This record gives sequence, C-alpha cells and structure tokens, in this order.
Amino acid sequence: MSTTAELLKGAAELFPDEVVTQAHVRHFDLPFGAGRFALITLDNGLDHTKPTTFGPQSLANLDAAIDQVERDSAAGEIVGVGITGKPFIFAVGADLKGVELLKKHDDALAIGKGGHEVFKRLAALAVPTFAYYNGAAMGGGVEVGLHCKYRTVSKAIPAFSLPEVFLGLVPGWGGCALLPNLIGADKAVSVIIENSLNQNKQLKGQQVYDLGIADAIFEGADFLEQSLLWTASVLKGEIVVDRPVIDRGEAWDQAVAKGRFIADSKVHGAAPAAYRALDIIARAKNGDLQQGYDAEDVALADLIMGGELRAGIYAFNLVQKRGKRPAGAPDKNLARPVTKVGVVGAGLMASQLALLFLRRLEVPVVLTDIDQERVDKGVGYVHAEIDKLLGKGRINQDKANRLKALVTGVLDKAEGFSDADFVIEAVFEEIGVKQQVFAEVEAVAPAHAIFATNTSSLSVSEMASKLKNPERVVGFHFFNPVAVLPLLEIVRGEQTDDASLATAFAVAKKLKKTAVLVKDAPAFVVNRILTRFMGEIQNVIDEGTPVDVAEKAVEPLGLPMSPLVLLELVGPAIGLHVSETLNKAFPDRFTVSPNLKSVVEAGKRGFYVYDSGKPELDPEVAALLKQGDSVLTEDQVRARVLDAVAQEIGIMLDEGVVAEAQDIDLCLITGAGWPFHLGGITPYLDREGVSERVNGKKFLEPGVASVPA
Repeated sequence: MSTTAELLKGAAELFPDEVVTQAHVRHFDLPFGAGRFALITLDNGLDHTKPTTFGPQSLANLDAAIDQVERDSAAGEIVGVGITGKPFIFAVGADLKGVELLKKHDDALAIGKGGHEVFKRLAALAVPTFAYYNGAAMGGGVEVGLHCKYRTVSKAIPAFSLPEVFLGLVPGWGGCALLPNLIGADKAVSVIIENSLNQNKQLKGQQVYDLGIADAIFEGADFLEQSLLWTASVLKGEIVVDRPVIDRGEAWDQAVAKGRFIADSKVHGAAPAAYRALDIIARAKNGDLQQGYDAEDVALADLIMGGELRAGIYAFNLVQKRGKRPAGAPDKNLARPVTKVGVVGAGLMASQLALLFLRRLEVPVVLTDIDQERVDKGVGYVHAEIDKLLGKGRINQDKANRLKALVTGVLDKAEGFSDADFVIEAVFEEIGVKQQVFAEVEAVAPAHAIFATNTSSLSVSEMASKLKNPERVVGFHFFNPVAVLPLLEIVRGEQTDDASLATAFAVAKKLKKTAVLVKDAPAFVVNRILTRFMGEIQNVIDEGTPVDVAEKAVEPLGLPMSPLVLLELVGPAIGLHVSETLNKAFPDRFTVSPNLKSVVEAGKRGFYVYDSGKPELDPEVAALLKQGDSVLTEDQVRARVLDAVAQEIGIMLDEGVVAEAQDIDLCLITGAGWPFHLGGITPYLDREGVSERVNGKKFLEPGVASVPA
C-alpha cells in the first residue's frame, strides 16, 4: 500500500458519515485519430442536485483511479487523461461534515496532506492532463482541476469559487500556490480573498475563462463533446495554449498588499483565514509549489482546529439546512394558495415588496396609497426595475411585458383587494395607522385572505386586536434592501392560526427568503439585538467616550460596517423610533440617546460626512453632541457592548422569542450580514467567555461551532 493510501485509510476512520465519491475510469478513442484517452468521472451516486465532495475515502478512490491511468500511461496505452464530474456538478471540495468532527491537529494535517498527495499525482502523470469543469466547482473541486495541464469550462456553470476564506479556511489543496502562478497574483487575490469576503461571490463560466483559469469555454449542452474535440486538437498540436507571463515583481507584492487592505476593511484582523491565505500567496512568488503546499497544510490544520472555522461551518449549516427547514413552522399542507397579492402603500419599501412578490410569485400584484401620484410612482418604480432586468438580459421582452401587465395601482381598496389572497402593509410605523389600514382591508378582502405586516418593532397582536378575524394577521418583517438580504422574520401573533402561519411560510419559500419563526415580542430578533448593541455604543458616547474610540472598539468582531455607519444606512429616525419602542417595553435595559434625538431633530442623515472619501464626524453633528466626562478605553467599550448583547440574547431565549440560539445566529447572518466567522454571534460570545460571564453558561453545547470535546 502506498504512503498516500495509508494516510487516507487512517483519515477515513475520522469521517464515519462520508458520502463517498467514486472515480470511474473509461477509455475511448479521441476524434481525428488523436489516440486512446482515459476519462475520470467523479460521481457520488446521488441525484444530480447533490454536490460531490472529497472526504478521505473519496480521495482514496481518486487515488486508485490515478493508479490505473498511471499504469496505462506508463505502458503507452493512452495519450492523455481527463477529469470531469457528473451532470451539472464537477465537485465542491472537502467534506465539511467530517472536517468539523476532527479533534486533533495531526488529524487535520493528515487531511491536508492527503488531498495534496492525490492531486499532485495528476500533475506528475507522464501524459497531458485535462480538467473539464462541466458544472459547479468550489474549493477542492477547483483545485483538482488546477493540478491539470489544461482546463475547459462550461458557459452554463452557475457557481465557481474558492470559498474557504469565507468559511474560515484557506484553499488548502493547492489553490493558494497554484492559482497566482496560473493567472497572476492580482487576479488570484480577487478570487481567493475579495470574492470570498464579499459574501462568497461566485464566478460564472465566462468569468472563469476571462480570468484565464480555463483555456477554452463551450456551451453547456454539448460541453463534454466539444471539450474532447478541443483536447484532440491540442494533443495533435493543432491548438497551442499560450498563457501570459506572470509578473513576479512589484505587481505581485502590490496584489498581496491589496488583499491585506481588503481583509482589513472586511474583518479588521478579527479572522485569521484571509491573512494566512495572503501569506501563502506571498510565498508563492518564487514559483516553488512544494513550499506553497507545505504552507497550505500547516495553515489548513491550524485553522481547522480554530474557532473561526467551526463557527464558519456552523453558519454555513444554519443557512443551508436550518434556513430551509424552519424550526416550529406548521404543517405545509395547511397553506392556502396565493393567486393575487395586495400591497398597502406605494413608497420605496412597499414598491420593493411589490417587485419581489411579482418576480417570485408571478401573480397579479396591486398597490394602493392615499393619492394617485403616490400610486403612479410606486407602479413606475416596479416598471423601471423590470426594464433594468430586461436591459441586463436577465429576462426577455415577453417576460418583461407579462410582469408589467401583472402590476397595477388603485386608490380604492375594495377595487384592488376584493379578490386578493395575501395583503401586506408597508405604511407609517405607528400602531393606530396600521390598525386603521387592516380594518379597511378586512372590510373588503375575502374571508380567507392573509393580512401581513412589515412592521419592524410593533406588536402584531395589538395590530390585530380590533379585527373581527385577528387569527389571519401575521408578521412578515423584511430587511432592507429587500432584494439582497435573505431574512424574513415571520411573527406569530397571540391569535394567529396555523393556516395563516403555514401560508406565510409557503409564500416565504416562493420568495426565496430564509424564514425564521419569531414570537410577537418588541422588535422581534434582529432589531432588538442591534438596538441593544447600538444603544450601548450611543450610551458610552453620551457618557463621554470619543466617537472614534466607541466605533473602533467593536472592530475586532469583523462586522460588515461600524455601528454608526449602520445607523446611517437604517436611518437615524428609524433607529430612534425602534429605541423608543424598546425603551417603553424594557426601560431598564434600553435607553433613548439624547444625542441621537438631537441628530434626528436637526434633520441629519447620519453622524458622518464623506468629503474626503472616508467617513469623518460631521462638524454639525459634533456641535450637537453633549457628552459627560466618563471616558472608556476600546477594551472597556467592547466588553460593555458584548455583555449587553449576551444578556439580551439570554433573556430572549428565556422568553421563547425564538426556538434556540441557532435561530438568533441565523437571523443575524441573513438579516444583518454578520460574518460567518462569528457564526452569527453566540459562538463568538461562547468562545470569548462572555456567555458564561454574563449568563453563567454557554449558549451552545460543546462541539457545536467548536472543537468536539
């Protein structure tokens, strides 16, 4: 047994539930008399929608396939070797289910070395090797192809990436060493660092080709056939692949520096993965691949045993699994069909909602407001957005015409909502206004219609309390921008029935949103936590801590933006309104900042101006601030903020606002863009000892978002 086989056999015991990928080898004659060819196909035997992954046994199967083609090439029986995947999926890398079970650094190191040793054998074959990226390729799936001499890519590929940094790892099977040596350091940094930290941005097939990762690109329908024709021409010398000379001078160093700037702006040094990847890219400048592979092994093992990777996998599983099977959702068979949607309001938020319902449900959508000008503006917004989609080629003219015909606006609710199955309001955030709106809708809508409110903080139960049928009112809280943020907080009022709730979840699924069931409690989940978080920042500023110190204090969390920049995005008036709502509900924990109130009364849209190209405290805001003389350090501010958040989450879980801490994290990831390396927030609070300091216990069980005991 080879050393590689022994290594993989030992590692396989650590992955008891691995979905094993087979590596089938078949031989055939290439066109044009180019010679006998061996093709390795990766296939895990599941349906074509399930990804193909690499665990130890899967790598061992690929290793055995390479044994076979190595013998064939040594005997002169083949002229080349190709590798491809099952229909629509090439391979998506390491088996994360097994990785999160690893307990020892040596075991993690074995996984890194095992992948390297197998993949390197492709590069060492005596005949030319070809990777045919026929479908989704991520992580190790990309890397196995990078070890081949030539690569083709399908135009139909929807997703191609090296997402490891996003999860808290580095591309550890050759990505950091090979990619910059193939396409240059600058492009490699964009793929490995920038795309990963930009919410795991995926490349399409054309982009893969344009970057130079692939040497040829073909249509998806006959991709493999065209790739083999191209292969035959390459082997016969009729096609010569020319690649650009890699700049290994100052441009390489500048690319690494650019990557560090991107990492600093995204995670502020809080997560090590990006920096470890950049260190390896920097070392790959001399073209010594083995040195790069060795560095990848060590980085991979270190990060696998670190908290950020465990939190990253935890977050990934929340989004991919829990987010698709919401805890506490009623029987989906109770859901009623929705064939027409009404939207009360025609402002920006209401118009965004109308567009979303229109695009996802493709049913009639009618907007209403208090005057024709507002109605026309709302419908006009939807039409303009459809035209943008048409201009970008995302829909054709027929679909654009059909969608435009489905959206209308009226002043008379009876005319618009008499046959609506689902009516959502997005009007002024005041309980009396919303109660009046629902009373008017109830008077004209069918008896089966669901009434949804997009309130961000008001009581759904109180909103429904004056209706004849309060059981059909449900909270349906979106996050802005509606088209971007996946979260939908679905709020069950005191009298909301199962059929209404089931319909809400069914609609959420069609809208492609991540739905989380939430108890009817003030500000629900995201706004309650963010308000407590930002409230403490505002408190320390009011008490005397300089604004820049308060802002920098939470940089180690690596949040997508600073608290006051987030306040600017939300809008100071909305932030003030939510803090006032929570102050009424929980005056002992939520304050109303007098300085924030002054900023809102002055009509300021935020604390900063950007005249220099970066945020600087607005002199007019600075003049408004009235501060005390209690000045805290960054460490003191951070501890105070985290203690407050941990306390609030503990109270929310005790109150049953959501089923488990996992739902808190899912909400923050999908509704507030909190990074995967935090795992939302509770794994970070556990890891930093805050949970136990404040609540006397951790939020998560041992082994959940942490190394198993």
